[in-house]
Amino acid sequence: KVRSVRASGSVKYYEGDKGAERLVRKGLLSGTVLHYEGERGVERLVRMELADDGGVEHYEGESGAERLSRAEFANGEEVQYYEGEGGAERM
Repeated sequence: KVRSVRASGSVKYYEGDKGAERLVRKGLLSGTVLHYEGERGVERLVRMELADDGGVEHYEGESGAERLSRAEFANGEEVQYYEGEGGAERM
C-alpha cells in the first residue's frame, strides 16, 4: 500500500505491485471518501461516502464514463435509483 498526500489536503491510497499500483481510495479534505476499482490507468469510481450527510452514492460504468446508479441516505430509510448516462442521470 502506498499513500500520497496532496497540497489540497486530499489523500490518495494505492495498492498493487511496484510499477502497477492502482488507485483504490481518495479521501477529500471535506471528509468525503471515494472508492475505486480497476487496473492501473483505468480505475473507475464505484462508491462515494459523503461526509456532509453520511449518505453513500454508488456508480457504474467504465473509467471516465461513470454514472450515478444508486444513492443511499444516511437514515437507512431511503434509496434512490438512477438511470441515464453520466452527467444526465435521472430518478
